[in-house]
Amino acid sequence: MLLSFGLILLSGVLVTRIMKHIGLPPLTGMLLAGILLGPAVLNWIDPAMLEISGSIRKIALLVILIRAGLSLRTEDLIRAGRPALLLCFVPATCEILAFLLLGPPVFGLSLLESAILGTVIAAVSPAVVVPGMVTVMKSGYGQDKAIAPMILAGASADDIFVIVLFSIFTSMAGQGGFHWQMLLRIPTSIVLGILSGILLGILFVRVFHRVRTPVITRLIVFLATGALLYALEDALTGPVGFSGLIAVMTTALVAGHLDPPAARRLGASFDSLWTAAQIFLFTLIGAAIQLTYAAHALGPSLLLIAAGLLCRSGGVLLCLTGTSLNWKERLFSVVSYLPKATVQAAISAIPLSMGLACGQTVLTVAVLAILVTAPLGAAAIDLLYPRLLHKPDA
Repeated sequence: MLLSFGLILLSGVLVTRIMKHIGLPPLTGMLLAGILLGPAVLNWIDPAMLEISGSIRKIALLVILIRAGLSLRTEDLIRAGRPALLLCFVPATCEILAFLLLGPPVFGLSLLESAILGTVIAAVSPAVVVPGMVTVMKSGYGQDKAIAPMILAGASADDIFVIVLFSIFTSMAGQGGFHWQMLLRIPTSIVLGILSGILLGILFVRVFHRVRTPVITRLIVFLATGALLYALEDALTGPVGFSGLIAVMTTALVAGHLDPPAARRLGASFDSLWTAAQIFLFTLIGAAIQLTYAAHALGPSLLLIAAGLLCRSGGVLLCLTGTSLNWKERLFSVVSYLPKATVQAAISAIPLSMGLACGQTVLTVAVLAILVTAPLGAAAIDLLYPRLLHKPDA
């Protein structure tokens, strides 16, 4: 186990340096390192490490949601207006619909399995989009129309929207499909998750105002609370549901809204934690891939990914209808909304760990989507923003 631990961390650091040197997202290298170190090639990762990879992915998902909640500013969404609000859910919905239509004929999936696959693939990657948009904002391109802030605000909420849908669909699959209890369980899961998140967010802010605590202590409290909320979701199996993921995200969102300076400091700590967490997340996802199945499913997977991206692009253009953006700026917005990585790595193996028949298909399509869209998306953003966006005169 310790050997695997060291190999994963060192390989993650090494490929990060290599990928940054050649201008590609580090996560792509981590994924390839996982495939190389995993059972499919060198088999250097301890089976015990692979057995706990599910728990590691859950922790990574908590970190993703907390970071998204702390960084998401509702005022930014409101300031960006209708396009940013629509970008929160319309492109992802269009992509999920594409998988609903094509999943059954291409892979023989049921509608529910296709919906699960669609929600896994539909999220845009903050690991690719955020650095790209920060570069755009620093350069001054698109500043006159606030294009980068619009994309950032919409992308953060897009991830949350998709993860909520994923939790609902996997919950349905875990209970063998749609049941009358779902009519009560789904709305109560959402409502109770939001209410508990609001209460916890207010409580945390008030307690931390009264009791001076180091940032690292706050990080531990947030992470521990997230784990407890996640566990509570699994424990409640009756007609009344509870969404731990919604509760975690809402807690972070409320805390960030009520105390922005503290949220920025806490967010920086979670960013540091994410540096190590993403190495394990992407490497272990790569290690879980079955290369023989991936080779067999390569053609159908790429077809589904391309169809989903096409529908997603249509959704982005639909969101920008009626705005002052010209065709170049709209094209850049479409390109910026294509990369996949972070959310796919965090949730793509969950259906497999649940024993769902679609598990290996979901994992394979997700990994291929990351390998194709993350490097191409990052390169396209860096290449196109000076050509497609306008830089106002100083």
